[in-house]
Parts: sequence; C-alpha cells; structure tokens
Amino acid sequence: MKVKYNLLSKDERTMARYGTLETNYGTYETPMFMPVGTKATVKLLTPDELYAVHAGIILSNTYHLWLRPGPEIIDKAGGLHKFMNYNGPILTDSGGFQVFSLARPKDITEEGVHFKSHIDGSKLFLTPEESIRVQNLLDSDIAMSFDECPPYPVSHDYMEKSIERTLRWAERGKKVHSNPRQSLFGIVQGGEFEDLRKRSALETVKLGFDGYSIGGTSVGEDKETMYKMIDYSTKYLPEDKVRYLMGVGDPLDIIEGVIRGVDLFDCVLSTRIARHGNAFTRHGKMNIKNSKYKEDFTPIEEDCDCYACKNFTKAYIRHLITSDELLGGRLLSIHNTRFLIKLTEELREAIKENRLLEYKDEFISKYKGSK
Repeated sequence: MKVKYNLLSKDERTMARYGTLETNYGTYETPMFMPVGTKATVKLLTPDELYAVHAGIILSNTYHLWLRPGPEIIDKAGGLHKFMNYNGPILTDSGGFQVFSLARPKDITEEGVHFKSHIDGSKLFLTPEESIRVQNLLDSDIAMSFDECPPYPVSHDYMEKSIERTLRWAERGKKVHSNPRQSLFGIVQGGEFEDLRKRSALETVKLGFDGYSIGGTSVGEDKETMYKMIDYSTKYLPEDKVRYLMGVGDPLDIIEGVIRGVDLFDCVLSTRIARHGNAFTRHGKMNIKNSKYKEDFTPIEEDCDCYACKNFTKAYIRHLITSDELLGGRLLSIHNTRFLIKLTEELREAIKENRLLEYKDEFISKYKGSK
C-alpha cells in the first residue's frame, strides 16, 4: 500500500501538526524520529531493541546496499525487511547525499553522476533510474527520489540550475518506479533562497508524490539559516501529505522543525555520539568518560524508561566505554535512540494540548551546558 498521512490536530500558534501515518506495517503517530540503519542495521542494535525503544520507521541507505551486498541478493532474500528481520516500515534514501560527497562538480551530468566507490575506488555511475531500480528491489516501504544535494553556500545561479535538474530527475525516477507496495517521496531543494525553495516545492508537488522531503539542510549552514530553509519549504507543501526533514536529529533542531510543520526526522546522531561515549540527557549532552562518573551508581537519567537506564549505572557504562567494551556503545545507543523517540512522543502530546511553545521553553531551560 501507499503510505497515507492523516492530519488529526494542529497547534494553534505554530505550524506544528499531530497526525498518523498508515504504512504496510501498521499506523504510526507523527511527529516521529526515525533511527538510521545505513547498511541494513541500526549500528549495535537488534530489531528487538528497536521495538523496545518504540521505533517506527527506520532508514537504510541505497548507495551502501547497492555496493554491498547488492540489491539482487536482498531481493532473493525476500526484500530488506526479511533480510534484516525488521518487522516495521523502512525508508530507503536515494543514495544522492553519499554520491555527491564523493563526486566532483564536473562529474554531475544531466544523465547522472560519475564517481568512485569509497570501498575500492572503482568507477561508478548512478542515475535516477538506477536509484529507483535498486530501491524497488530493496522493497522498502518508502523510496526517495534521486536529487542533487549541493553544498553550502552556493550561488543563486548554481542553485537554480540544480533544482531544475533535480526536478527533471524526480520526473524520470517517478516514470520508472514500479513497486506497487512502495511509496515514492519527492525532495525539495533550493538552499537558502526563498524563491528557489518555493519554486522547488511547488513544482515537486505538481509531479504528485506520496510524501515530500526537505533536503539540503545540515550541510554546513548555521542554525538560523537551516530554520529559514525549513520555513521556506513547508509552507508550500500540501497539508494532506507527510513532510520529512532529512538528516536532522539534534533535539533542539527537532523541536524547531516540528514548530515549522515537519512530521518525520532522521539522523545517525543517536548512535554515532554513543560510540564516542556521549549521551543525550534533559540537561544537555553527557560525556560518560568524565572522571566524575567513575563512582556514580545512578542511571544516565532517573526517569528514563530505556533498558540501559533501568538496569545499569553511569559508573558501569563509563567502565565499559573507557575499557573499549562494545556493550558500552550499545547501551548508550539504546538510551540515545529512546531519548529522541520519547522527545517526539512528548511533542505530540504538547501539540494536542496546545502547549508546544511552553514545552519548548521548558525543554530549553534544562537542556543547556554539559554534565
């Protein structure tokens, strides 16, 4: 089935929305944080651990799975869900972000992008058609259009040419999309330019996608510029389709995105900072390697309902991290992922009760500095 977004409630003072998203694997509430499983695994976490932190949609990466193990192998396994044994909805990105980080400007052509494999340096060529073919074989619930993700900053002239190419690529990808179980999302680009964001959004909507994504953020711009990019995009997107802000997962950025009408977020941050010994808390990020936690026999957060906080202490997790034991990264990954998912759960309630701005102020008043 195609995903279906149902708008159930709106905050009276902002653009924030509470809704549900109907998928092949059930109905999920939004706003939602989506953990990233780049290579068909959310790093260090099992599917059962993802269910335990109340994960809904998770992401996998088209580029990486295209190279290893290959979409044909995953297709033979019965699709990505069976291959990785995740009984929930999966979104695959187009591979565009990884491709453009490996390509040079002269390698971006109308037909597609030439670049070298990060694994062995072999020459590769990715087109909108090939990105969709791969995602069709992966059999994810949501596929993404192949787009150009320019760096920041670029000139208005460059960005204008870029969004026009992205629109042509979106149309080409939509024409060859052939998996009836899979939804296809369009991506809005345009950098920091309001006129180009508007143009990209309106023209992408005309193509008629199952949902819409805001791309080109978190590419080096400052926070205020990022928030303007979101503002310039969401106000031109239809209310009856889900809105997805790509690659954003800092707690404060999630709150600001929700205020601006975003429904879905994804980021590698929750597991990445965990592997380096850092935890999200209500009072800012905690570096568990700090010596003051050596004899701290309390959980990361007293009121957290995750497995790590209910069963282990800071002292123990610090010991694991400083001893290079993998369990330390696992426990922090569980906590951090649950933290961001719980944040979106609380944002939903705040929207329904028309107290989102108060929630934001309360959250920020605590979330400052580092422990």
